[in-house]
Amino acid sequence: MPFYEHVFISRQDLSNAQAESLVEHFGTVLADNGGKVVDSEYWGLKTMAYKINKNRKGHYAFLKTDAPAPAVQEMERLMRLHDDVMRVMTIKVDEHAEGPSIQMQKREERDNRRERR
Repeated sequence: MPFYEHVFISRQDLSNAQAESLVEHFGTVLADNGGKVVDSEYWGLKTMAYKINKNRKGHYAFLKTDAPAPAVQEMERLMRLHDDVMRVMTIKVDEHAEGPSIQMQKREERDNRRERR
């Protein structure tokens, strides 16, 4: 099955527990349609560069999945219909990177950054 990475932003007035429960909810949607969540990360409440639906902040969540295309399409459809989800981005990848994502790594651990001029 193909590998996908999903990032979605939920409304700022949700609690952390409610935002994390959205990750579980969409994981069960994938599981019901023949896919599985390989890894999930809750990145927390972050300030956005511009307002989305009059919200200045949002709860960011990241999912690594292994699922067929119809399961991903159904999950995206339900995300777009959900009132608490503001934005969704899905990317098809060749393989999942090991370890935590760049957002979850400490600044000292990010050794492959280029120097500023």
